[in-house]
Amino acid sequence: MADEQLGTFVSWDYVVFACLFVVSSGIGVFFAVKERKNPSSEFLVGGRQMTCGPVALSLTASFMSAVTVLGAPSDVYRFGGSFVLFGVAYTFVVIATAELFVPVFYRSGITSTYEVLCFFNDLFFILKGQYEILTTTKWILYTGVVVFAPALALNQVTGFNLWGSIFATGIVCTSYCTLGGLKAVVWTDAFQMVVMVVGFMTVLVQGTRKTGGAASVWEVAKNGNRLDIFDFDPDPLRRHTFWTISVGGTFTWLGIYGVNQSTIQRCISCKTETHAKLALYFNLLGLLVILVCAVFSGLIMYAFYANCDPWTAQSVTAPDQLMPYFVMEILGDYPGLPGLFVACAFSGTLSTVAASINALATVTYEDFVKQCCTNLSNKASGWISKGLCIVFGVACTTMAVAASYMGGVVQAALSIHGMCGGPMLGLFSLGIIFPWTNSMGAAGGLIVGIAMSFWAGVGAFIYPALDINTRPLSLSIEGCLQYCIVSVTRTMSSLADHWYSMSYLYYSAVGFLATVTAGLLISFITGHTRSQDVKPWLLRPVCNLFCFWSKKYKKMCWCGVHHELKQSGGHLMSYSAVLWLGGRSC
Repeated sequence: MADEQLGTFVSWDYVVFACLFVVSSGIGVFFAVKERKNPSSEFLVGGRQMTCGPVALSLTASFMSAVTVLGAPSDVYRFGGSFVLFGVAYTFVVIATAELFVPVFYRSGITSTYEVLCFFNDLFFILKGQYEILTTTKWILYTGVVVFAPALALNQVTGFNLWGSIFATGIVCTSYCTLGGLKAVVWTDAFQMVVMVVGFMTVLVQGTRKTGGAASVWEVAKNGNRLDIFDFDPDPLRRHTFWTISVGGTFTWLGIYGVNQSTIQRCISCKTETHAKLALYFNLLGLLVILVCAVFSGLIMYAFYANCDPWTAQSVTAPDQLMPYFVMEILGDYPGLPGLFVACAFSGTLSTVAASINALATVTYEDFVKQCCTNLSNKASGWISKGLCIVFGVACTTMAVAASYMGGVVQAALSIHGMCGGPMLGLFSLGIIFPWTNSMGAAGGLIVGIAMSFWAGVGAFIYPALDINTRPLSLSIEGCLQYCIVSVTRTMSSLADHWYSMSYLYYSAVGFLATVTAGLLISFITGHTRSQDVKPWLLRPVCNLFCFWSKKYKKMCWCGVHHELKQSGGHLMSYSAVLWLGGRSC
């Protein structure tokens, strides 16, 4: 097998692949023409009339990117099927986002998530600028990773120039995002979600057939310990266990979902809060479908290469090239199908990049341009918004160059989210869940959280964890020709052996816990916020869950803030009314 020449793209592959770009760009042109007379606010939030169906597909496509299409099967191939436990984390994250964060953002009537920080208190308003810079940096870095991943796949299977592929991705994505705004992004994501599922199903069907059937795949995976899913070892240094994935994964993805501009922007574009919540729950189904497809693809790939691992045999130079290499082996004889898989990988990337560009443009317009230029016409606002899309499209595309030095795409992407998302999640949680947090606590907590998460994350990039912690499973080359495999050993310091070797999924939890803990301690030391200074429509009664047996203790948790506002008829006052009153009804 090692001497066989893999096939390359043929004309039908290019046709299938080109259709993805044509349809995606066509959707952008359609909405550019259809919405040309609408104000710029509709360009950024879709007129707040979107329904839950397309928004759900858009949410799934934008976060199940090429990182999942390429990286997740490779991760399963090397480390086993425990990756499927991310489904537990996804479930917790969607519930928390739908019930805790979305109601606050939706009822606030905001466009940018950062606007909510202004409502907490004066120092939160100052922190808003720091938060925006941190978030912008995170999303540009993350987008660089997900642009590089499919470009690598295209380079592997066709020989196309790697950087040419990156620029092609950026140009197409930026064009339809700039032309059609959020509506184009959402509907293009929906189309790309379908392409992702079809691409995965093609690999699953043909891969299962090539390996002798589902029973054979299951048996080989079992013999190779790929089905040892539930590992309850509490050691935080272990890369993937039940606890690191379910607990650490929840904090990591909650930073991506719960307080992320891209997610919230889609939710607030829905016509009602109910539609926003339903979009998130339907999105959970989509996440689980893609997750299962990715895990089974990894198991099938392992069964196919059980006796001749192409990575160990040096047929590929990086683990993330395993999936496209596998696709060319099983689909190379069927013109058009390799192109379908590469379109599948690119679909995830286009949706993710478009989401990032649209979110970054919205934040910059709402929080900077509108504040500096208060008398802009609708036409000027529209042109500025489109110009910002182009600027951030260029920034995200060029950042992909740095992604080539970050290692595996899954771990690199989630590490970036973890380091930045944890402190952000902690900052919002201080304002939404803990009404007694004061300005000094918010500032101090954010600084401590950022310092802790970046200390762990950057240290891990410099000193990668040893195999004793990551525990990759065995791979065989008995069925290949003989190769000279060079092993490298290294020594590490005690700090690197422990703190830097912590599972990358805990970076977000570290940042979150450090932010919240430091924020609460500083708030108690310097004097908590007075109840009359807290706007009740910004709060969620989470504390009630911990003191459900006593009204007295629940009242103590809320520091005198009446978060349940009632009219004379006994019904809850609408949040729009509370907004109009400015929170003074307490």
